[in-house]
Amino acid sequence: MEKTSLAEKALEQGQGILRLAPNWVPRSFCVPGRRIKLHPDDYYVLGGERGGIDERWLSSTTPAKNGPLTGENEGLSMVVVNDGSGTQQFLLKDAISALKDKLIGKRLWDTYGAWPMYSKFFDNMGPLPHHIHHNDEKAALIGQAGKPEAYYFPPQLNNHGGDFPYTFMGIAPGTTREQIKECLLNFTKGDNKITNYSQAYRLEPGTGWDVPPGLLHAPGSLCTYEPQKASDVFAMYQSLVNEAIVPEVLLWNGTPKESIGDYDALMDVIDWELNVDPNQFQNRFMPPVTAANGDGYTENWVCYKSDAFSAKELTVAPGATVVIKDSAAYGIILMQGHGKMGVWDIDTPALIRYGQLTNDEFFISEAAAVAGVKIVNHSATDPIVMLKHFGPGNPDLVL
Repeated sequence: MEKTSLAEKALEQGQGILRLAPNWVPRSFCVPGRRIKLHPDDYYVLGGERGGIDERWLSSTTPAKNGPLTGENEGLSMVVVNDGSGTQQFLLKDAISALKDKLIGKRLWDTYGAWPMYSKFFDNMGPLPHHIHHNDEKAALIGQAGKPEAYYFPPQLNNHGGDFPYTFMGIAPGTTREQIKECLLNFTKGDNKITNYSQAYRLEPGTGWDVPPGLLHAPGSLCTYEPQKASDVFAMYQSLVNEAIVPEVLLWNGTPKESIGDYDALMDVIDWELNVDPNQFQNRFMPPVTAANGDGYTENWVCYKSDAFSAKELTVAPGATVVIKDSAAYGIILMQGHGKMGVWDIDTPALIRYGQLTNDEFFISEAAAVAGVKIVNHSATDPIVMLKHFGPGNPDLVL
């Protein structure tokens, strides 16, 4: 079936809500924390050379940048549509291209011509290297968009904290540019000790952090829900983490070919004032903020400091039936509970095989969001909890 017809059929079938398939992404430089519900036999299903699967990308139209071995459509979410005899899958990216403002709304379509964000779970047993995401100006040099991102640590996915549940953030006030540049020059000499010039913060489930582009950060080992701008640009500035060497190619990952070897180009990616902010905790930490309390439900903002995206956590009480209205299109991932959302059965799987379909991830069109999404909690004891990720300029984000 032609893509436009398939997209229209999926939207009609879901009455404005698209069902998405799980979208697993490996990282060669990571060790999976095994908290994202993938079957234990499947974390290395793509082969040892690809590394373990420690990410699940959500509502993504952004391809993963995983080097020459990257699989076709890696990182891209698929829409699931019933075709009578079974199911078909096609790219969410193609659905948005076909349906345009009918799916994501006129405001986002006219401004971006695409879905401009995605979210993910990243689930690493240890800390990630101190790294940085480029701003729009620097990312444009390699044909990408800049990448602000944010963290939220869902309690449902953090039954253990991993090896190092602390995140290094920024550069300690008083550090000089020369000291950081020396660390970069020492990248191939073992441990370049760049985190000597940073500060680590203990991570708490049920809270989050804002991470603008240009800010050095070394994410800790909590399983993390991470809304971000539609980009996969980054560069690793730490050469040794958890006694594992970081390949030098990742230091130059976001650098245009003509600037590889230019350490001043690496320094230019750093937003210095942002990094040495003495009020880093006060300015970047995000406790949940109440968005709404209604009969049978509560909603909290969990990511709200970026203008590129926002995210809410919705909790529907056991046995409750609610209608939730939003002013913008959004993706959802179910964290807990089961019931009905619109025409769809929704449930939270305990264990997922690689390639298995689920009923825990959906994309809600703007029209459906504005009209109101009916959610019925079928459990007498278990709340429904879902995370909702929105694009830029959410009209409802007024704090």
